Amino acid sequence: MDTLLTVLKYVGIGAIIVVIGFFMGFFYRKVVIDNKMNSAASKSSRILDDAKKEAVSLKKEAIIEGKEEVANLKLRSEEELKRQRYEIQKIENRLLAKEESLDKKAFYLEKKEQGFSARENELEKLKSKLDETLKKEILRLEAIAELTRDEARAILMKKIEDDARLDAVKEIKKIEQKTKEESDKLAKKIIAQAIQRCAIDHTSEATVSVVNLPSDEMKGRIIGREGRNIRVFENLTGINIIVDDTPEAVILSSFDPVRREIARVTLENLIMDGRIHPARIEEMHEKATKLINDEIKMEGEQAIFDIGISDINPGIIKVIGRLKYRTSYGQNVLMHSKEAAYIAGIIASELGLNVKKAKRAGLLHDIGKALTHDIEGSHAIIGAELARRLHEDEEIVHAIEAHHSEIEVQTFLDVIVQAADMISGSRPGARRETIESYIKRLESLEKIATEFNGIEKAYAIQAGREIRVMVKPDEINDDLAAIVAKDIAKKIEGEMEYPGQIKVTVIRESRSIEYAK
Repeated sequence: MDTLLTVLKYVGIGAIIVVIGFFMGFFYRKVVIDNKMNSAASKSSRILDDAKKEAVSLKKEAIIEGKEEVANLKLRSEEELKRQRYEIQKIENRLLAKEESLDKKAFYLEKKEQGFSARENELEKLKSKLDETLKKEILRLEAIAELTRDEARAILMKKIEDDARLDAVKEIKKIEQKTKEESDKLAKKIIAQAIQRCAIDHTSEATVSVVNLPSDEMKGRIIGREGRNIRVFENLTGINIIVDDTPEAVILSSFDPVRREIARVTLENLIMDGRIHPARIEEMHEKATKLINDEIKMEGEQAIFDIGISDINPGIIKVIGRLKYRTSYGQNVLMHSKEAAYIAGIIASELGLNVKKAKRAGLLHDIGKALTHDIEGSHAIIGAELARRLHEDEEIVHAIEAHHSEIEVQTFLDVIVQAADMISGSRPGARRETIESYIKRLESLEKIATEFNGIEKAYAIQAGREIRVMVKPDEINDDLAAIVAKDIAKKIEGEMEYPGQIKVTVIRESRSIEYAK
């Protein structure tokens, strides 16, 4: 009980202390905060008053400075105005001086003009006197020479004209002769260098393929029962198999060299395998076709690499590769095209022209020959159209089209390709020809030439690359001789087939015979 009372006592005392502390804190806070607020208000009013005073002071200073600046500007403006007035005054003085000088010059010029007028009148009088004297002298000379002035002038002009024309003709002939001699020497030198620096060997190739057999018994297996094997083979490959009495060999004949090569590879593989029946023939033909197509692509790429050109359309590469299986008078066309490219590059280098473009045109000039079995027309036109479709340069396309003069030659590249083609095709050993066809060609040449009127004799020379025609001078004059040569050349082009070109030379000889007695 006592403890409880003690606790209650302390609790009451604590409560009283808390209440007293609350009231003391309240009064302290009110007094202190009010004092601080009053102090801040007074401080802010002081700051505001000071700012106002400072603003008034700055305003006065600014007004003073502005007035000073205006005064300075006014002073400078007045000085500048005075200076400009002085300059204007000087310019006015100079203009007045010039005006006085011009007035003086005008006065002197007027005096001189009057003097010139007087002298001009005197000269006119003298001129009229001279004209009268000249007329009298001309009439006297005309009477002495018995020619009018116009007639004399015409005679003199004609003589001068004739002399000038004769001198011009002589000079032109000298220049032409000199130019021809120099150009012939340069052309021979360039062509000789091109031939010497080109060293590609040529091998003659046949137009049929011979497949050797292990025995004659293999011929019967190739033919098959009732000829079914040979029929399937010929229908599949598109070539003809010639089985004759030739021992241990059969001949493959076709106008298309690529087909003939595929057929040869197919037949050789069948002979090595030993199983020859229609299904096996089809299988071997498919493998041979893939093999030859891959080889065609590889040959085209190798040719491009050997020549050293780039950026060739893949379609053209395949066509170039097909030329490996094409021959012209026994000459392999791919080897001929590569040789023409080398020669064209050498000639272009000697002439200072684009070597790469010349090589490119030389390599592509005969690509039409790879398609002449499938498309009718000249190989030059076919090749040019193919190159144009495959986006070749137009200058190269024109060189391909013009290399046999089927269209007019226009550029140096056209001439270079023509020369390279002729050098490669006509040099010794490049192409072969049988004795019979060679003799027949010579006879045909002479026969065509002698069919024209006024021809006395015709001789085929230079292995058939030139024909010399003797004409009767009393029937054919010099002008007609040129026409006859052109007509003979056209007839040869239309009726004969020959490698390179044939030169037609018409000779007209006039002989005057007199006897001294």
